Amino acid sequence: MDFKLELVAVPVSDVDRAKAFYEQAGFHADHDHTVSDELRFVQLTPPGSACSIALGKGVVDTPPGSVKGLQLVVADVDAARAELAGRGVEVGDVQEFPWGRFVFFSDPDGNGWSVQEIPARG
Repeated sequence: MDFKLELVAVPVSDVDRAKAFYEQAGFHADHDHTVSDELRFVQLTPPGSACSIALGKGVVDTPPGSVKGLQLVVADVDAARAELAGRGVEVGDVQEFPWGRFVFFSDPDGNGWSVQEIPARG
């Protein structure tokens, strides 16, 4: 039995602003559906990922900006940083740790992301 993580809810205060930010960061908008005045569901997927994020109105009841530790994994963190910065995303400098090289950024509400280049295994 496979248990695949394919959707993570990200709480935001302004759905349109958050959607625009994630599209600017290169995420693909898969769905944007308003069910009612109380429920709007937006799904976006990072390039090459099997897992998407969901934001919207009525999707989760956690405070906007409360998700920390979302992580993307890339082959080249320098190239990823350059791409994000080139898209206008405010991204930090590359940081080196024994478990990988990272850059960090946040969405407009403060939900925190890291981008990791995993060191060679072996």
